[in-house]
Amino acid sequence: MKVWVICKDRWHPAETIRQGLAKLNEEEFAFTITENMEEFDSGQLEQYPVVLVCRSNSQTEEEKAFWMNEQVQQAFVHYVERGGSLLAVHAGTAGYEEGEIFRRLCGGAFIHHPEACEVTIQPENRHPIAQGVEAFTVHDEHYFMEWEDPIADLIMTTVSEHGAQPGGWTRTHGRGRVCVLTPGHEPEVWNHPMYGRLLRNALYWCARQDPAESGE
Repeated sequence: MKVWVICKDRWHPAETIRQGLAKLNEEEFAFTITENMEEFDSGQLEQYPVVLVCRSNSQTEEEKAFWMNEQVQQAFVHYVERGGSLLAVHAGTAGYEEGEIFRRLCGGAFIHHPEACEVTIQPENRHPIAQGVEAFTVHDEHYFMEWEDPIADLIMTTVSEHGAQPGGWTRTHGRGRVCVLTPGHEPEVWNHPMYGRLLRNALYWCARQDPAESGE
């Protein structure tokens, strides 16, 4: 499965995502990783069944503008409408509160987080993305979300001393699919086997493929 990965901002190093994705079966996934958004070309979206966004809408020292401008937002909407799929993980929900088009496509956006703490991820096992995933606890940023789509399908809840939040959901838009997973700041999260299973299941769900057919 071809997956375009968009990552790296001032708070979220690409190496964390690279290490986590490296734990997935390289025979199942072919990741194209873009770190420098000066090289981003929205015309390439159609080449991938799934686009994984792990990057906030922020600027690095090398970049001259926010990458997710209105033109790029519209490109993602058209991509999903025509059958592409978007998987937004952690930072992929942050900094988009002003990007109304992309925020609506995701069904919500990051609001704030307390200091990193122990966060328990509680899957809703009725959802295909959560199948085979047991509840687990990691040290992470607990993202508080503005969840704007009341009919989106909840995948999991995140719980810490600060309360409970929707930790992941899915929705459809046109002929395409959207999945949001909010944990993922610390390497500990990306290296956790249960999180790896969540990612794998989410990629297969987005691509409308059955993970069982891969031979696992």
